[in-house]
Amino acid sequence: MKFLTLLLCFVCSVAVLACSNEGDDDQNLRMNQIQVLGTHNSYHIQPRDALLQGIASLESQAFADSLEYTHLPLREQLDRDVRQLELDVFADPEGGLYATRIGLVFIGEDPASGLPELDAPGMKVLHIQDIDFETHCLTLQICLEQLKGWSDEHSDHLPITVMIGAKDDPIPVPGAAVPVPFGPDEMDDIDEEILAVFPAEQLITPDDVRGDYATLEQAVLDGNWPRLREARGRVMFVLLDEGDARDHYVDGHPSLEGRVMFTNSEEGKPEASWFKVDNALDDGERIRELVEAGYMVRTRADEDTQQARDDDYTLQEAAFESGAQFTVTDYVVPNPDFGTEYQAAVPGGTPARCNPISAPDPCRSELIAP
Repeated sequence: MKFLTLLLCFVCSVAVLACSNEGDDDQNLRMNQIQVLGTHNSYHIQPRDALLQGIASLESQAFADSLEYTHLPLREQLDRDVRQLELDVFADPEGGLYATRIGLVFIGEDPASGLPELDAPGMKVLHIQDIDFETHCLTLQICLEQLKGWSDEHSDHLPITVMIGAKDDPIPVPGAAVPVPFGPDEMDDIDEEILAVFPAEQLITPDDVRGDYATLEQAVLDGNWPRLREARGRVMFVLLDEGDARDHYVDGHPSLEGRVMFTNSEEGKPEASWFKVDNALDDGERIRELVEAGYMVRTRADEDTQQARDDDYTLQEAAFESGAQFTVTDYVVPNPDFGTEYQAAVPGGTPARCNPISAPDPCRSELIAP
């Protein structure tokens, strides 16, 4: 009888320990120890057919082909477990700079949008001014309000990362809008627009990750990313750009002190934390090294529509195998016009999975709630 009692106690202890470990898999994992699916140019709606033909004549057929993708609205992407979004922004401090789409003139349509949102001052969201401007949310404020609404309704969601592209390149189209360059004031404006929608407690910022470390990079290399139990229900912003826009953003903010966004900065810089490495077939080893060191990495499952047209999963497979935390796609759902079933998803069918490079062992992907 005493033996049976001891055996029962042992079995119960093992069961309790197993349950505890299962909870730890989700709660104690850090943000850099999982992989999620993201979308590239998450706002994008492909140009109408006549405009695509005009773009092919003006530029090239290959360039026009690269624009043939349309995403689901942001909330629907999040409903499908997308946990990383990308938004391209154009500064428009006076308002109205992008209210006229001159490319429509070349296909015999009225270029005036008639949209009051485009007349108001503030960051606009689109891909290329005047020729590839269709978007699910016209302004950064509208995009962020959609995201916050979904986040508030799903307050225990995995952390969502939003990557911001600051765009100011002119295009060789007569009469096209000339973008406002992203200087120090414009970079400040991005932070201000984010903070106008999201309270500080709903954000994951460089200051949160740096903590008491001397630099953000030191914190990252020591694995100080938040645990999922701390990060759920929150949003992290990352500046995609290198060059002048990034330098303006970093200037005066060592280790991004007081800033909202993380940056794509080189190893060895105080603010280094995150990298964009687009091709895991060519640079898989580089990605693995960065992930092993503690950095975050974004890579691509497909590019310029080619993989979707060819039903080619090799880049996507390499992306997830590399350990990059964010693998982005233009095809959460297949494009029926291509005649293939190509789409991207986290391997194993789970909303997120244990990172094959950085996750602890054991780790069970099915225990990571979306």
